[in-house]
Amino acid sequence: MGEGIGDRVSRVLSTHPVADGHNDLLWQARQLAAYDWDTLDLARGCPQTQTDLPRLRAGRVGAQFWSVYVPATLPPERIVAATLEQIDAVHSMVRRYAADLQLAHTADEVERAMAAGRIASLLGAEGGHSIAESLPVLRTLHRLGVRYLTLTHNTSTPWADSATGERLHGGLTDFGRRAVREMNRLGMAVDLSHVSAETMRDALEVSHAPVIFSHSGARAVCESPRNVPDDVLSGLADRGGICMATFVPAFVSPTCWAWRQQAAQAARAEGIEATDLERFEPFTQGYAEQHPPPTASLNDVVQHIEHLREVAGIDHIGLGGDYDGVAVQPEGLEDVSGYPNLLQALARRGFSDEDLGKIASGNILRVMREIEAVAD
Repeated sequence: MGEGIGDRVSRVLSTHPVADGHNDLLWQARQLAAYDWDTLDLARGCPQTQTDLPRLRAGRVGAQFWSVYVPATLPPERIVAATLEQIDAVHSMVRRYAADLQLAHTADEVERAMAAGRIASLLGAEGGHSIAESLPVLRTLHRLGVRYLTLTHNTSTPWADSATGERLHGGLTDFGRRAVREMNRLGMAVDLSHVSAETMRDALEVSHAPVIFSHSGARAVCESPRNVPDDVLSGLADRGGICMATFVPAFVSPTCWAWRQQAAQAARAEGIEATDLERFEPFTQGYAEQHPPPTASLNDVVQHIEHLREVAGIDHIGLGGDYDGVAVQPEGLEDVSGYPNLLQALARRGFSDEDLGKIASGNILRVMREIEAVAD
């Protein structure tokens, strides 16, 4: 009797555990428990979050980029401090759960953590506002373990345009270009999720190292500006980068994106912008009671991955679920235990074992090594 799909995927994941590009658990830990790991005990299981240790293990996760995100709507004088608090929370989480988690800064350290049976824990800063227009702050974040910087979040910075913010610069400013080159020198990945298409193209032109999209989809499949146009996907592949496919319903499902646009229009009438997540997300909960939202499915994510393979190629795809960054994830991918379900669906669509291993973690480890080599 031949090997079943589930057994086949399990075998692939035994040598290529999932390395996910983006998880917002740390912001949830701030909001729900003020970073108190007794209150939010990841070892016991956390029903109020999409992430905990038992489900990470069930999802065969071997490495996770933890997002150290703070809202750009915080008072400017609080943003750097709040980012440092997020970084400190990752370090405290890893110390608390040292039997399961291990800090990692390089591809080799990721592989050593995986070999030791621990989940390699890396840091990514989500939003250029976190460096306060200061290259010394950028360098300090790197020294503290941050290994990518998302150039913007939902609003434009003084040096880079966001996909969902006001077009201020037509892409990157001179400081933005300097920041990209400094990230190359440090060995910090340039993350283009959240940025405008013009910023994407500018960064591809400036960067000497491969760039990443830590949690984005294909714009040809879903027209959200958070997703990547085909010409950028081609340029990404030419330069050795990676698009880590997100699971966020509004970014993978056209019907979910249309609903979000309708909710944004209704919120704007109440004086709330969709880019202000601290106000918009509570608004959508009430809006959904009168206007039930559509649901996304695992197959929506499969369509994005198939398109990424068609345009960028199999060597330039990863996974960036954005768990705990949104309230609801697609059916079949409700929490971090769902990655094997996705890989099984890809296997049924003809993806080879080698393909699955590359998507799970092989591609991002290769990109990390190339970024490290440019810095060296």
